[in-house]
Formats: sequence, structure tokens, C-alpha cells
Amino acid sequence: MNITLDEAEIAISAAKEKALKIDTKMNIAIVDAGANLVAFARMDGAWLGSLDISIKKAKTARFFDMNTGIVGSLSQPGGPLYNIEHSNGGLITFPGGIPIKNAEGIIIGAIGVSGSSVENDHTVAEAGANAV
Repeated sequence: MNITLDEAEIAISAAKEKALKIDTKMNIAIVDAGANLVAFARMDGAWLGSLDISIKKAKTARFFDMNTGIVGSLSQPGGPLYNIEHSNGGLITFPGGIPIKNAEGIIIGAIGVSGSSVENDHTVAEAGANAV
């Protein structure tokens, strides 16, 4: 099962709405179950450097089927996933990437958001993931 373009656009719309509500500009990426980019939005004025980060957050969330912040906590020195961020062509292991599930709880893709604090990135990603 894969996220559809319509569902991806719903997630992006909800994430953009949340970003506007908290007065921040974000890069928002949606990948399908195979971690392929389905949709992307860069809000006017969002950091260019965060474009790639948002895509990698979405891919990281899908590769490991967990929030990127959880991957980050496991990848600290001495942790069971230490240095994992160097795998898969580079991962992002701080908050802002969240798997997206369908109504049956099956992971159909993931969202990655970057452009503000990690707390804001996670909040905006959560809004997008929950909208699907």
C-alpha cells in the first residue's frame, strides 16, 4: 500500500496550515512506502538548506518506520544505533520525520519537515501525518 498523491497533498496542506499558525516557513516532503518522493512543498522564504533535510527526514522515518527523533535517541554514542546516520546515503536523526499510516494502521509513507526548531519541525510533521 502506498500513499496517493491526493493523500500526500492533504498532508502537505495540513502541515502548511500548522506552519502558518505557528509563524514559521517549512520545507515539507512526502515519500511513499518505498521511500520515493511523492510530493514536496517549499513555503515562500523557507531555508534552502532545509530542502534536502526534509526529504531525508521523510526517508529516514520510512526506512525505520519510526519518528526520526526516536532514531536520534537510539543513535547517540553508546546507543544501539550509534553512527546509523551514515548509512543509506545519509539519514537525519533529529525530530521532524514521521511515518504516515492509513486507517488500518499500515504505514503507507512518511512526512519530513525542516525549516525551524526541531520542536516546530515535529509539530508541523505531526499535523501533516495526522491529516491523512
